[in-house]
Amino acid sequence: MVVMEINDKIRAKVESLPTTPGVYRWKDKNGRVIYVGKAVNLKNRVRSYVRDDKNRSPKVAAMMRHAEDLDITMTGTEMEALILECNLIKELHPKYNISLRDDKSYPYVKITTGEEWPRIFITRNIKRDGRSKYYGPFTDVGALRETLRLLRRVYPIRTCRNMNVSRPCLQYHLKLCAAPCGNYVSHEDYGKYVQSICDLFEGKSTELVKMIQANMETAAANMEFEKAAMYRDQWRAVKSVQERQNIIAKEGDFDVIGMARNKNHTGFEIFYIRYGRMIGKENFHISDTEHESDDSLMTAFIKDFYGSKTSSIPKEIILPLTIKEANLLAVWLTGVRKSEVKIYVPERGFKRRIKDMAQENAEKYLKDKKLQWEYQSAREEGAVIKLQEILHLPRRPERMECFDISHNQGAETTGSMVVFENGRPNKKEYRKFKLQTTQGMPDDFKSMAEVMSRRYGNEKDWAIPDLIVLDGGLGQLHAALPVIRACGVTAPVIGLAKRMEEIYVEGSSEPIIIDHREPALQLLQYIRDESHRFVISYHRKWIAKRNAQSILDHIEGIGPKRRNALWHAFRTLDDMKKATIEELNQVAGMNKKSAENVYRFFRMSKEDKGAVTHFIVNKQ
Repeated sequence: MVVMEINDKIRAKVESLPTTPGVYRWKDKNGRVIYVGKAVNLKNRVRSYVRDDKNRSPKVAAMMRHAEDLDITMTGTEMEALILECNLIKELHPKYNISLRDDKSYPYVKITTGEEWPRIFITRNIKRDGRSKYYGPFTDVGALRETLRLLRRVYPIRTCRNMNVSRPCLQYHLKLCAAPCGNYVSHEDYGKYVQSICDLFEGKSTELVKMIQANMETAAANMEFEKAAMYRDQWRAVKSVQERQNIIAKEGDFDVIGMARNKNHTGFEIFYIRYGRMIGKENFHISDTEHESDDSLMTAFIKDFYGSKTSSIPKEIILPLTIKEANLLAVWLTGVRKSEVKIYVPERGFKRRIKDMAQENAEKYLKDKKLQWEYQSAREEGAVIKLQEILHLPRRPERMECFDISHNQGAETTGSMVVFENGRPNKKEYRKFKLQTTQGMPDDFKSMAEVMSRRYGNEKDWAIPDLIVLDGGLGQLHAALPVIRACGVTAPVIGLAKRMEEIYVEGSSEPIIIDHREPALQLLQYIRDESHRFVISYHRKWIAKRNAQSILDHIEGIGPKRRNALWHAFRTLDDMKKATIEELNQVAGMNKKSAENVYRFFRMSKEDKGAVTHFIVNKQ
């Protein structure tokens, strides 16, 4: 029997827990949330974690070894607990919660039917305000752009936001917009364009084709050949779009989920059926699932996938197996969708057949994935073994750490550390460094020395690598080695120069040259390029955030506290720009006037923003 070591603080909290519904959060020694769960009865559910249990899954046992604290939130109902749980998982990404590790937001077609002259464009952000129609999701954004390009040639509706212009833009001259901004089209004709596109996305293309064909024949009979040619182009565009949509049923708006398992891996396949047509399919993979039940995996998938604000929730979700919380999840999704959602397993008919098809696809996906992993694993293992041989390393370099530096002419200097284990990136171990010693003067060698000191001198809890890789040649190696050795680290260190992919090792000024076809060199290039990508990405985000912060400084009523609160609430500038006045007003420290100022600022023209900025600066 495994005896769990639970600290007194947790035991005291568990004994005083209420028996109401709610959400619990396990935290590690650093206060990070490592797991979020919901319960109908908090006391009973959390007690199950602290009991000694020889049948406990390895995943739960590992989690409890790291659990140092517990927080709870009581809710009125199980439904409220479910909603809070989903929101917290999305926000916190806890280590031990099942996750798709894939926060994709899928593209949709948006038609702003609430506007006088509706626009059409691709978006990944759904706002259920009743003022627009959304079609999707589409998994192939390239094909979707091509579809819209075809449609706009025959149904030229606008994509721009600004109608206050003195003359039509280039889109009109390219015949992609009818230029309602210049009164070049009537409301009636423009409305027909919009309705035709809506009909096409709503599966009414057969009727549309018949109507266009009749118009084409009538125009030809009346000797109106230009008009007949226009209808011919419309007919071709609609037929082209038709060919990209697989007809599944006469009508229907549903998702079909297949699930397959193979030891420690689970694969999901999801078919998107809209208006009776399959508009796309997608697959997902979750690892470390050996000790999870089918029920818990499918439940977690639904929470994770449909819990996203940008996910399209259909009228029906078809599953390959019955799950305990199907009714609860259906009620939750009904509330999000604002119309009824059903979750069920079909027993007969074409929906059962398509359910079986999704299941077969999930099994094939996981089988193909397994073959891919086996090939990749063999290649990676071979590269690691060969690298040990070529560099005469004392042991196999199972853990490799690579470092790179980035700066802007000496300013905003940053460093990165990426970690590869057994030839693969372990992104959880990546680290970023905001450097201080060289700010204002470009010196990569001093910067690298600072990174080495902070990594190997300060962080005693991190694992020591089997090989340290520096992005740079002999100079970087000479700058880093004394610091590394002074920290008591004896791991081999190499420098990889970009020009000829030369490898420099300790104790020699002559480089090692490896054939460019050798997997061992390709592994080093991979870790070096990944380190470069990571540091450049961090550097750009840092500069962008600094610039964005300066943008917020030019909005009246936004000081440091409100600026920080806005960043905490929205994370990215794009999210902030899309926020409504009500959403901005809900941010801590904001009031209606400051929310309106932010909202209006992001919707001003460049000239108006410049004038406001000039006014604020002079006022200060």
